[in-house]
Amino acid sequence: MVLETALGDPVFWMAAFAGGAFAASIGALPAFVFTGFMVIGGEMLFLAADVDAVTGLVGFGPIFGPHVSFAGGAAAAAYAAKQGYLDDGKDIASALGTHNVDVLVVGGLFGVFGFAAVELLNFVEFGTDNIALMVFVSALVHRVVFGYSIIGEITGKNIFDMSPAERGEEDAPGIWLPWQYKPQGVAMIGLVGGLLGGFLYLETGSVVLSFGISAASLLFLNLGIDDFPVTHHITLPGSVGAFSAAATGFGPTTAMVFAIVFGLFGAFMGELCNRVFYAHGKTHVDPPAFGIFMSGLLATLLVIIGVFDATFWPTFGF
Repeated sequence: MVLETALGDPVFWMAAFAGGAFAASIGALPAFVFTGFMVIGGEMLFLAADVDAVTGLVGFGPIFGPHVSFAGGAAAAAYAAKQGYLDDGKDIASALGTHNVDVLVVGGLFGVFGFAAVELLNFVEFGTDNIALMVFVSALVHRVVFGYSIIGEITGKNIFDMSPAERGEEDAPGIWLPWQYKPQGVAMIGLVGGLLGGFLYLETGSVVLSFGISAASLLFLNLGIDDFPVTHHITLPGSVGAFSAAATGFGPTTAMVFAIVFGLFGAFMGELCNRVFYAHGKTHVDPPAFGIFMSGLLATLLVIIGVFDATFWPTFGF
């Protein structure tokens, strides 16, 4: 299996360095958009011709795997801001180019870190989406390594209070998506995204196609389209909820109910991360990654207590 051999293959280590450095040069968000296109292409090829290497080795592997490319690009942006090359350490949309080689080296090193950590976590069957887990962990690591506060400065009544930003106060929290943080909006996109993810799984048999579509759609966000929603932490858990229900023997309607549950859970976990880790800090800690890996822990818990017989991600060997 690739997961058992990749750590011993120097080609994968070199590819992971290149993946992180390339993402630093083009920007973390543009690199993630490529992840989406690779997953869509890989899943279409798999569904049409039973060829699965593109999704696993490119979309989720050492080139465009988010734990390599997106995490590497985010770390590079944090480093670039610390060095004065970039105005905002949260700026994951801008390409960092090739002006500063040290920025690309940072991206490459964090790409290697993400690659190695995910391989190890998957090998021991750590019970969640370990790619998403390492996108989140890598961001906390880059904050520590580059001298940023892990949480940041809390300017409101408490860590969850976004009212200073709503009032436009100076040094207010930097809300992740100002158009997607209020509870009613988070709930609605969680419901809709969960249903979309569930339907795509039930009709295609692909768990990750919904993730690819959501990730690729962020091209429009990167191009500056106002109010564009971010949904991969909603649609992917929705697909996993439907997959887990179907694998347990539940019918399609019940599978769609679980898709809603997981979509809502992923949406609100993403918003939790926004308020705790993203808003008050000075670098990008990814709310969708948090939402996805927390959804993975939920799926594992439901396997352990017997609600599900199986799920898509590792489950600590259960």
